[in-house]
Amino acid sequence: MNHYSDEEQRIAQIYDRYYLDVYRFIMCFTGHKSEAEDLTQETFIQVLKSLPTYNSSYPLKSWVLSIAKHVTIDQHRQRKFYHLFKDSYFQQLISSERSPSQWMEIKTERQMVEKALLKVKPTYRAVFILRAINELSIKETAEVLGYSESKVKVTYLRVIKKLQTLLHIEWEEWKHESTN
Repeated sequence: MNHYSDEEQRIAQIYDRYYLDVYRFIMCFTGHKSEAEDLTQETFIQVLKSLPTYNSSYPLKSWVLSIAKHVTIDQHRQRKFYHLFKDSYFQQLISSERSPSQWMEIKTERQMVEKALLKVKPTYRAVFILRAINELSIKETAEVLGYSESKVKVTYLRVIKKLQTLLHIEWEEWKHESTN
């Protein structure tokens, strides 16, 4: 016998399906496990409160990530961000086959990217994180941020150019990496 209402089951399904996406998204902004966990929980509290107003013509994942964005922005207004990436994001770049000098080079590059991202506008940072790190499509990024697809494209190109300037990286290298 099932003791849960349809709404409770729906919330549980949403939570199970999108928890990791929300957590990873928030971790990209906060860089702190405990803060990301707290904000993820707050996101799902807001999802629960807002579920009756959810428009089913809007993709559920985008809607949930949009709530996560707003929860994180609200937190940002109360406190400044100082880390953008969880170390594990760059761990995928580090293999046991790498030498210590290669590992240090990757660590240095990571720190350079973090520092450069702190210097760009929050809107640029959000587009970059969603597109380059979370690998969302232009359409998905637009839905999460409430932008038009053309604004996402333009913003993404601008943040890449800005990072290129900040990091002194050749444009062709960025262009090659961003199209693959």
